[in-house]
Amino acid sequence: MSRRDLSSVLVVDDDPVNIHLLLETLKERYKVIAATNGARALAMAQGGQPPDLILLDVNMPGMSGYEVCRRLKEGEGTRSIPVIFVTALDSRHGEAAGLALGAADYITKPFIPALVLARVHNHLELKRHRDHLEEMVRQRTAELQETRDVIILSLASLAETRDNETGNHIARTQHYVRLLAEALSSQPRHAEHLTPQTVDLLQKSAPLHDIGKVGVPDVILLKPGQLTHEEFEEMKKHAVYGHDAIQKAADRLGPNSFLALAQEIAHTHHERWDGNGYPRGLAGEDIPLSGRMMALADVFDALVSRRVYKPPIPFPQAVEIIAQGRGTFFDPQVADAFALLKEEFRRVGLFHADHDEERAALERTK
Repeated sequence: MSRRDLSSVLVVDDDPVNIHLLLETLKERYKVIAATNGARALAMAQGGQPPDLILLDVNMPGMSGYEVCRRLKEGEGTRSIPVIFVTALDSRHGEAAGLALGAADYITKPFIPALVLARVHNHLELKRHRDHLEEMVRQRTAELQETRDVIILSLASLAETRDNETGNHIARTQHYVRLLAEALSSQPRHAEHLTPQTVDLLQKSAPLHDIGKVGVPDVILLKPGQLTHEEFEEMKKHAVYGHDAIQKAADRLGPNSFLALAQEIAHTHHERWDGNGYPRGLAGEDIPLSGRMMALADVFDALVSRRVYKPPIPFPQAVEIIAQGRGTFFDPQVADAFALLKEEFRRVGLFHADHDEERAALERTK
């Protein structure tokens, strides 16, 4: 093994003699670096190449070893580095305090070189095994998430194949919802709820908003024209069908934040801010935020897309229709976010447009 591949050990001690002794003990097996105070040790540990293990003196002027350990364990990039205290103190209380801070072990001075080597070796091996297991968990989690995402898109695409006019509707509305969620997440009233993780889940669950269409008869879903009142009443049931289908999955899997969001969106994306939507006639903030955002994304996409019963509406006109729906169809804050993001919506629509006619409508400036 070349020295480049050797594990690195940071020795922290204010006494140069102790540093020299530890260096002589470890140098044949490890890359050894040293710091003579706590501040320097933290800087080295937080740098671009953190050490694999730290041997840390307890009693140092200025910042004690305990304080250095506490700060290391608070840091995202340093908390996993094993810390072994090296101390002349013979105190069970001190040892307990150090272990409580997250230290892996204690070595007392004067130390025995063979004992130091054994402790360092053992804790580096434990770290390697732990890192390997964590990497396996990360890979497995990524695989499961990828599988989930593929299944979601497959189910959503299956529903969309029964409605041959929607094309890239899934991709566009996914991006629209994410744009709105990211914008609203900067507002104090939504910041706690719209975490980065939730925003990701919203984008991934958005494709299931029309999954309930699989329960709508083809004669209605594929009708080449406007629906009658009776047909529209049947079409409206897709929001309930979607809710119930996802509920069956939730009953099997138990509480799940992804399924909860997907169910909210499927059930409430046709509710209106003024209470005149469907299927439950919810109003205002009784409508989940996920449904309020999906409602605007869905309507905007319908406006600028071609249908058998209408051409795509020019972009400026679509923006005006959304503005006119502020406080009636749409949550005012969601509508305001759209007004600020309209050019981003235009870019998404152009990138994922299905027809040249739609591109031309989106490119219109008046």
